[in-house]
Order: sequence, then C-alpha cells, then structure tokens
Amino acid sequence: GPFQATTEPTRKAEPVFDNLTVEYHEDKVTWWAPLDIAPGVDLSTLKITGSVYAQACKTACIMPDDYKFTATLGKSPLAASPDGAPSTVDPTSADPARSTQHTNIATVVGLAFLGGLILNLMPCVLPVISLKLLSFLQQGGESRGRIFILNVWYAAGLLLVFFVLAFLAATLGMAWGEQFTLPWFKVAMTALIFVMAICFLGVWEIPIPGFVGSGVAGNLQAKEGVEGAFAKGVLATILATPCSGPFLGPVFGYLLNQPAYMAYVVFGSVGLGMASPYLVIGAFPGLISFLPKPGAWMDTLKQIMGFFLLGTMVYLFWTMNSMYFVPTLALLVGLWFACWWIGRTPLTASAATRATAWIGGLATAAVIGIFAFTFLLAESLIPWVPFSPETLQASRDDGKTVMVDFTANWCLTCQANKNFVIETSEVADLIEENGVVPFLADFTDYSPAVKKALNDLGRNSIPVLAIWPAGAADDEVIILDDVITQGQLLDALEKAGPSQEAGSGATGAEP
Repeated sequence: GPFQATTEPTRKAEPVFDNLTVEYHEDKVTWWAPLDIAPGVDLSTLKITGSVYAQACKTACIMPDDYKFTATLGKSPLAASPDGAPSTVDPTSADPARSTQHTNIATVVGLAFLGGLILNLMPCVLPVISLKLLSFLQQGGESRGRIFILNVWYAAGLLLVFFVLAFLAATLGMAWGEQFTLPWFKVAMTALIFVMAICFLGVWEIPIPGFVGSGVAGNLQAKEGVEGAFAKGVLATILATPCSGPFLGPVFGYLLNQPAYMAYVVFGSVGLGMASPYLVIGAFPGLISFLPKPGAWMDTLKQIMGFFLLGTMVYLFWTMNSMYFVPTLALLVGLWFACWWIGRTPLTASAATRATAWIGGLATAAVIGIFAFTFLLAESLIPWVPFSPETLQASRDDGKTVMVDFTANWCLTCQANKNFVIETSEVADLIEENGVVPFLADFTDYSPAVKKALNDLGRNSIPVLAIWPAGAADDEVIILDDVITQGQLLDALEKAGPSQEAGSGATGAEP
C-alpha cells in the first residue's frame, strides 16, 4: 500500500514560489506502509531497500537528494490468516521499519576532506588559485623550509574562515553558503572582487607584500610574504563558499541533527581537504618542478585572471535582487576612482601624500556608496498605483482626487523631483489625509498608453505631474511641469482638495 506519515504535514503558502503550497514535517516523523507478506515468511530474513527523495532544511536548505535505506521489519513470523490469504502488517502492532544504515563519522570526515579538495577546482576559486600558482613560481630558489612555512600560512588563512563558518553553523544554524542570502554580503563580496580584478589589471596594487604584483619589472619578482600567503588563503575560502562541490551536500546535511562540535569537525575537514595540496607541495616542492620559470608571461596570466574575476562579479550581480543593481554599480564606480587615485600615487611619494590618496579615495567611495544606497534604494513613502487609463478613469468616476506622476528612470529631473519633492513625508501625509490616489506613469520603457496620456495633456516630454480634483472634468486638471518645488506640489494638492470620501484616509484604489 502507499506510504503514510504518522503526523500530518504542516502546509504553508510560500511567497518565493508564487504562493505554492509547501508541505513539510518538523522534528521526527515516521513513514509506514502496509505490506502483504506470503504465509510462513520469517520477517527476520526479510529486508526492504529503497530511497527517499527529500530536502532537509533548518534556517537554510540543502539541495534535494535521494537518500537510500535498508530496513528490517522485526524477528517474529506472522501467522497466516485462517483462509490462507497473505497476512498484512498492521502499523499499530508491528515495529516501524528501522534503518540499518548508520552514518559513520569517519565516512563523513573522509567525504568532507574529499569535497574540500575538489573545491580547489571550482570556478569561484580559480582566480585566487592562479595567484598561488604564481607564488609557487616566485618561490623558486628559496629554502624548502620557507616554502613550507608560507604554505602553512596559506592553509591557516583557509582554516580560519572555515572555523568562523563552523562557529556560525554551530551557534546560528547558518548553512554552507547561507551568507550569500544576505544582500549586504553579496554587495560587499562584489566590491571586494571588483577591487581585486582591477588590481590584477594594473589599476592599483594591494598593499600586501607579494599578494599580487602590478606588472612593473621591479614588482614582478616580488616574493610572497606571510601576510600575502595568509590573505590568499582567507580570500580563496570566501570565494569558495558560493560553490558546493561533490560530496558536500550530504556532508553539510549530516550536521542538521548533530551536536555543535561536529560542525567544527566537518568544516575543519573540508578546510584541510582544500589546503592539503598546498601543504603537500610545500613539503615536496619538487612536485611542481615541471612549471615554467618566472617571466613576463606571469603578468599576462595575472591580467587574464583579472577578467575571470570580473566574470565572477557578473555572477554575483546575477544572484542579487535587481533593486540592488544600480546602487552597487555606483559603489563600484566610487571604488574604481579610489583605487585609481591610490594607484597613481608613486610608492616613492611621501607618507603624507600616500595617506592623502588613501583617505581621499576611500572617503569619496564611501560618499558615493552612501548616496547610492540612501537615495537609489530608498523605500517609497507613497503607495503608488501602476498607471493605466482604465484604473485612472475608474478612480475619477468613484469621486477620487488623483495624482499622476509621469516619470522615467533615465530622466534625471524626474528623479530629482521624486527624491527631493514628491517622496517626502509632508507630501505623503497630505496624500493620505486627502485620500488622493497616486498613479505612477512609468515611461522608462516605451509605453503607448503613457505616451497617449501625455499627448492628451498637451505635453510631449517628462517630467509632468497631473492632478485631477474629485469630480473634475478632463480639462480641469492641474499640471506641474519640469523642476518643481515641494511648496508648489503642496499648494496644488490643497487646491485639488480631498476625495469625496476622504474621511477614512484610504486611497480607495488597489494596485
């Protein structure tokens, strides 16, 4: 018979999936099914194999997977029914199927180690791995001990981030890669990748000895230092977190019902797996003797990796909500200017000159970033209704005072009016008080309906703000053109007056 759960699932409409009803179980749940068994069968010899396709979730979800199982039914034979018909296992009298598969910790650690090793081949990490490759070449001729120490520091940088992630998993339940669900983290990572990319392309130089040379002859042979090795390890791990290579899904899923210390064991094993090639090469540098000697080709490789990093940045943009695109791009322009200012300051310049470049560049980037995320990402104070001729006419027929803002994202004057005049608390309060229905006629992309409405008003360009008093005829519209002031808009709204049923304070229209 069909499998059934011992408890009813929780059902919830999930907005992320267009309000699809999702069923799920919390804590423990047992699934059972009636089985028809031939008379005389010894249940102790009977084994059932199968698989369960499921997705495990806590504060985040791992990828759905097939989980195989082998189960037994018990040790007591069932008596045949008097009529010789097969007996049926009653779930109320028989033990539920017990899984004979027990996850071995050694297996989990082994899979975690192997998954960490494979992370080195993930596209997210390759640009930083190329940096490590360059440092291997630059280490040619150095003592074996120093090479090993530098690779130990690289491994330490890797493990530091993995243990931070383990701490977050153990204390906050944060899953692998879950930090990429946070918009601010994706913006920060995009900014970091961008400044690294333009560093690879020679716009500026990261002030960490041997982290990445600028391509100038004197810097091309710069040796990797402890700081550079450690920083590369940290960065490589951060870049690896969006990727979940083979074996890591089941490994991280195993942590869902394990004690906190297992998070450190598993994440540490993944980190050791990722660091193992560098520790082995550090101990036996002859393993990479086949690599070509250092030369000018290294700078070309570094610049190619810069374009790979820009590709990673495009991927990060793809993971963002589109509302963050423009503010993030503005922030990147500010950072580009800061890096250009810092990069054009000679290393031979005085300390004061270099400090001025750093402070001035970072301050400029900060101002641009704050402005972008304050004004370009601000939430609307006004409950705009998307414009259509039908909804506009319906609101007017209902005796509403209506206001239509003809605007577009590409219109700078429109955006200035919006941020400094229209989207203000004084205007929003008056709109609510008078029950005005605010319509947004967006002309960012060509709209025949918006174009016709403009022409009907005797206008052919934007910005235009039109207000129809309650019960007014078409030609009794109040029009404000081009640059407007808050005083002009408030006066126009006062002149138009409230909707005919404005006492409720409702706008009376739904988007």
